[in-house]
Amino acid sequence: MSNSEENSSPKIHVQTPPVAPSAPSESQRTSATGGGGISGILRRWQREDLMKRGSLALRGIALFLSLISFIVMASNKHGDWRDFDKYEEYRYLLAIAILSSLYTGGQAFRQIHELSTAKQLLKPKMAAIIDFAGDQIVAYLLISSASSAIPLTNRMREGSDNIFTDASAAAISMSIFAFLSLAASALISGYKLSTQPYI
Repeated sequence: MSNSEENSSPKIHVQTPPVAPSAPSESQRTSATGGGGISGILRRWQREDLMKRGSLALRGIALFLSLISFIVMASNKHGDWRDFDKYEEYRYLLAIAILSSLYTGGQAFRQIHELSTAKQLLKPKMAAIIDFAGDQIVAYLLISSASSAIPLTNRMREGSDNIFTDASAAAISMSIFAFLSLAASALISGYKLSTQPYI
């Protein structure tokens, strides 16, 4: 025998005993039987319902604010130079407030009908496109009309602050708040549009 064989110790192989599989935990059993899928579906339905109701609430607020802006500006006639229809900016503000009232009123009616009857008037994809595009367009028109009327009102207020300029400022502020409401509704509409499957 050589020297190296005498110095080396024999190698012993030790085998570990097999481990019995443990019972599956509650979460593993739930996901295996499909319980996790059902709770996921229920969460999705609750989220969609919340978005529908939130969108309806925002459009209802925009309708209310647009109507106030329309009524205040339409009744802003105090004779001589204090008639709103003598100023192009105020006529534009009034026209957009009317358009916004019609759009938000129609959308609110459609959503209330869909929530109460559970029947959709439009296909979901078409409704999502109309909601998103309509919210965007009307919101931009509202802020455009308000921003065109602000400089005129500020110039008039420098000369004299009276009921005409106060009513004009109130109509402008209602249009700005209606814009904010429709802008938030456009975010919800954009999310709904992004979750639509493409065909």
